[in-house]
Amino acid sequence: MAMPNDLDKGPLTQIPFSPPVTGVPLFDVQRQTAPLREEIDAAVSSVFDTGQFVLGPEVQALESEIANYCHANFAVGCASGSDALLLALLAAEIGQGDEVIVPSYTFFSTASTVARVGAKIVFADIDPKTFNLDPNDVARKITKRTKAIIPVHLFGQCADMHRLCDIAQGNDLLLIEDAAQAIGAEYHGRRAGSLGDMGCFSFYPTKNLGGPGDGGMLTSNDEGWVDRLSLLRVHGMRPRYYHQAIGINSRLDGIQAAVLNVKLPHLERWTEMRIENAKRYQQLFEQAGIFGHVELPTMEITGRHVWNQYVIRVPGGHRDSLRAHLKAANVGTEIYYPVPLHRQACFADLDYPPGSLPETERAAAETLALPIFPELTAAEQEYTAWHITSYFKAAAKAA
Repeated sequence: MAMPNDLDKGPLTQIPFSPPVTGVPLFDVQRQTAPLREEIDAAVSSVFDTGQFVLGPEVQALESEIANYCHANFAVGCASGSDALLLALLAAEIGQGDEVIVPSYTFFSTASTVARVGAKIVFADIDPKTFNLDPNDVARKITKRTKAIIPVHLFGQCADMHRLCDIAQGNDLLLIEDAAQAIGAEYHGRRAGSLGDMGCFSFYPTKNLGGPGDGGMLTSNDEGWVDRLSLLRVHGMRPRYYHQAIGINSRLDGIQAAVLNVKLPHLERWTEMRIENAKRYQQLFEQAGIFGHVELPTMEITGRHVWNQYVIRVPGGHRDSLRAHLKAANVGTEIYYPVPLHRQACFADLDYPPGSLPETERAAAETLALPIFPELTAAEQEYTAWHITSYFKAAAKAA
């Protein structure tokens, strides 16, 4: 099939790769956990020895360490990143008649938790370079009913928090960070989770700090918020069987916390490995002369990108065929996110027609995530870059 004539952008240089590589996984949990297995097994066994499977000392230790790591005063463990967002909204008593501004280009839970508390979801567009919330569009979407803004630090890079904080403070709005993909990310020297009123984290296995299942954490510098969150995660119960509020059951398991306590001391090293992998992709694509065929991720100079995902743009209608080409070469990829939230069937009643969030819709049509996990080898990256280059060489020849 002939390709669109948008590929005459200069010669491509095919880069070498090591022949033993025959495929690249999008993510490989075992490479990370295998060297720590003995320590993890001992930590899990200790939880069985104590019998404190829910909350308990392992959770308390993790809360303290996560707060310290995120430069926050406090942290509260919960059952998932989705529950962290829900608890933040419940703590703020956001509900019927209120509006919350969120991005549409993000994982489902950012918006669904707003719906779950009965508030109205208001979608804002994104910055085309960072994929994070566009503060200008956020400002345009504020009404008298707006109560909160939830910026997502997407793919591991902080949103424009200076401008969003100014907007929130100027309109007396709550700022809740969705930092599920961004533990350790920095913005002007401050870390994700310490920049807004509350920060929400996920420990899903594929996150930069991943557990052996679901788990979440909230951070805050405000003791009042932390007290409220701690109450609401246990059905609003204090003391036992005396309920001060209607909360939910969202407690972090001791086994999850025990594993995360083993892994947390390695997080900085893993983050640096992700950063090195991102730099290597940049070098490989520069060597191949791929610019103009794909757009590489933008890293703002305002902070540290922790690369939960490495997401390229593939313009000109080539994204899906490039992905099929990489699949045939056993290179794992993913599309984050193929259908933006404002176009999901369950949100059809919000009445966002096609074209209402143009940058969000363009990103959904063009973006493709490549492997970036810490243990990814240089040879695997060369293999990935080689097959991307080979696709565009063939496409240019066929055009």
